[in-house]
Amino acid sequence: MNKIALFCSASDAIDPIYAEKAKELGEWMGEHRKWLIYGGSSSGLMEAVADAAKEKGAMIMGVVPTRLEERGMVSDKLDVTFRTFNLSDRKDTMLQEAEVMVALPGGIGTLDEIFHVMASATIGYHSKQVIFYNINGFWDDILHFFDRLEKARFAHHPLRQYYKVANTFEELTELLK
Repeated sequence: MNKIALFCSASDAIDPIYAEKAKELGEWMGEHRKWLIYGGSSSGLMEAVADAAKEKGAMIMGVVPTRLEERGMVSDKLDVTFRTFNLSDRKDTMLQEAEVMVALPGGIGTLDEIFHVMASATIGYHSKQVIFYNINGFWDDILHFFDRLEKARFAHHPLRQYYKVANTFEELTELLK
């Protein structure tokens, strides 16, 4: 897989371990000549991964909604910039351009992106998956909730067909090969 969309936090006020892991992933993407497709922000894990990826030679595609641009929060690392009107357009463009999506720790925006990909897969718009990079068990509660949805029959298909979990960097890179 060469085009990897990344969903992650734009916050700079989070535990430094997440930035370290984002940088590690960015370096790997550059070393393996992958395309990074992400939200294009100049802060948080978004900028950490883009900076490391760019330094190691990755191509960087930012999918930038107008509000981000209006606030002057667009990364200067972008090789390609897709401008979108809103977050819905951003998600659709990222999904269209990427072969796989990786979810690093993030907030409500990251959850929105994850659920967008999974929900559209459940009704057959695509067959792409989200890989949860489960750094320090960050995604454990969501993953347990998915099990609960299935047990209560709120999911028509096993949700595992729409996502994978990587608990270590080695597991993540193996899934991305």
